[in-house]
Amino acid sequence: MRIVHFDQMFHPEFGDQINILPKIQAKLGYEVFIITGSADVPHPRFIDFADNTNMDQKDKVYEEATGVKIVRIGVKRFISGRAIFESGYKDIIDQLQPDILFCHFNDTLVGMHYTLISKKLNYPVIFDSHMLDIASKNKFKKLFRLAYRTILTPTIKKNNLIIIRTQDDDYVNKELGIPKKLTPFISFGSDTTLFHPNLNERNFFREKHNLKEDDFVVLYTGKLNEDKGINILAEAFKDKFNSKRDITLVLVGNGLKEYEDYLFKSFLQRSPNKIIRYQTQKYVDLPRFYQMADVCVFPKQCSLSFYDAQACGLPVIAEQNKINMDRLSYKNGELYKENSVKDLREKITNLANLNKNIYSTYKENSVEFIKNNYDYIKITKEYNSLIQAEYKRFHSRKKD
Repeated sequence: MRIVHFDQMFHPEFGDQINILPKIQAKLGYEVFIITGSADVPHPRFIDFADNTNMDQKDKVYEEATGVKIVRIGVKRFISGRAIFESGYKDIIDQLQPDILFCHFNDTLVGMHYTLISKKLNYPVIFDSHMLDIASKNKFKKLFRLAYRTILTPTIKKNNLIIIRTQDDDYVNKELGIPKKLTPFISFGSDTTLFHPNLNERNFFREKHNLKEDDFVVLYTGKLNEDKGINILAEAFKDKFNSKRDITLVLVGNGLKEYEDYLFKSFLQRSPNKIIRYQTQKYVDLPRFYQMADVCVFPKQCSLSFYDAQACGLPVIAEQNKINMDRLSYKNGELYKENSVKDLREKITNLANLNKNIYSTYKENSVEFIKNNYDYIKITKEYNSLIQAEYKRFHSRKKD
């Protein structure tokens, strides 16, 4: 079976769903393509921190390692995070003769285009949604949702188009009016072939940075900006912790230079706690950071990295919201009160002071949580079952 994924953004060194799912599908014997935008006009998400140089070579490395073929098409510009592609992308997809098209993000311009033309295609198309109501900040969101419900939702209902929810949230049902029967939930997860516990990495990192075996290492991975709550974490490390163990913060990520300068001059350079800084890492180099740490903190917007941290046996501290309450209800981490520096410090201190046996339970629960629910091998098989069912449904309908 030939599966063609269409995503408006793809960086071969990242660990997004679009990087992992096609890779495992290829490993399971499918022929897989990724159609995506040219790196000449980078997605706004990449501008602050991603290395967009030598993308042809990076694509080639990904292709050779995974067996997935990458096809890049021209992008004119981005509007509200949505790509305006050069004309002809449908012809490119048609020439690939897909058995099924997986159009990532139902609310991109391409996603909406393929929704409207789905009935005219010679192959089935499925979509997914990554959106949460709390993540939407566009001032025109109410107008957009009304237009979507009025123009696109009737077509989705009439043609029984599948919109896979990647978050266990009813945004697409409540805000876009799509029936629940058309919105199965298949979560994000972790590539456990890369992310798993490794005691050697923990020991190596501590020797390299002159840390004691008993030092408590707090890890943050992600963009250095206020949307991710890095300012809250920096404030939490402004003063010495009331802990039996020395607490070290390791930051892995980039941000705008002006903001980084402010962050370090105002908080981190004055901190009595040890601060270790690394630039944004390639996805395949990230496991060693999770493997060496004692806890991972996501002050805001608990990202996909949550699953990778947990797969490495790393308890997580995240802000208290519905998504995180579900994720951290297995004694695999702690919730802190939103925007509360005081409460974040308390949660870090409490974990650092935990009895070793109790802390080991947190680590074991983290690994089991991923193994039982969020291993990408298991998740990919769920996607493949749905893809095969849609393929059969499409062709049985064509016969009728």
